[in-house]
Amino acid sequence: MQLPYLFIFSLLLAAAASDALVQDFCVADLSLPAGPAGYPCKKSASVTVNDFFYHGLTTPGSTKNRVGAGFAAAFDAQFPGVNGLGISISRLDLEVGGLVPIHSHPAAAELVLVAEGTLTFGFISSYDNKVYIKTLNKWDIMVAPQGLLHFAINAGNTTVLAFASFSSQNPGIQTTPLALFKNDFPTNLVAKTTFLDVEQVKKLKALLGGTG
Repeated sequence: MQLPYLFIFSLLLAAAASDALVQDFCVADLSLPAGPAGYPCKKSASVTVNDFFYHGLTTPGSTKNRVGAGFAAAFDAQFPGVNGLGISISRLDLEVGGLVPIHSHPAAAELVLVAEGTLTFGFISSYDNKVYIKTLNKWDIMVAPQGLLHFAINAGNTTVLAFASFSSQNPGIQTTPLALFKNDFPTNLVAKTTFLDVEQVKKLKALLGGTG
């Protein structure tokens, strides 16, 4: 093997080795605060099979809210066994007419599977602002790439049950309407940066509980 190729091959091996797990798992120690890489590891002597098991998705989140959407998460804070594994899952229940407002997950791609009902799901490309929208029926799946704005709407006449899996144990979330209107972001600056008129901004702030 020629030297340049040998060098490149060695670099690839080193990179692969650096990403390899140095232990089988890192069950979250929820008694300690989480850091950028997740929770510290629980001592192996205190790990049990129940750390790798979660029953919480059998109960839907409440849909008695403004958007008619209920969430139940199995992230590292609820499901310690996924800590450090780069995976997690959540349950979504949508009433008729319910929706998930435009939002993004900074730390993860999202794969949605529809178990019941009809769901319109879409995301917006950051390259050219092209919108990719699809109506999903039972057992259909669709993916939203990491960090991109996306949304979901109940498109049928029955409730929707869907499951979203993530490429992170804690995908994070930023919901665009809340980021703009449910805080003290000054109204005049919101209007200027969104091209909305001041009265519309005030109306949305009043609706969502913002100030300023």
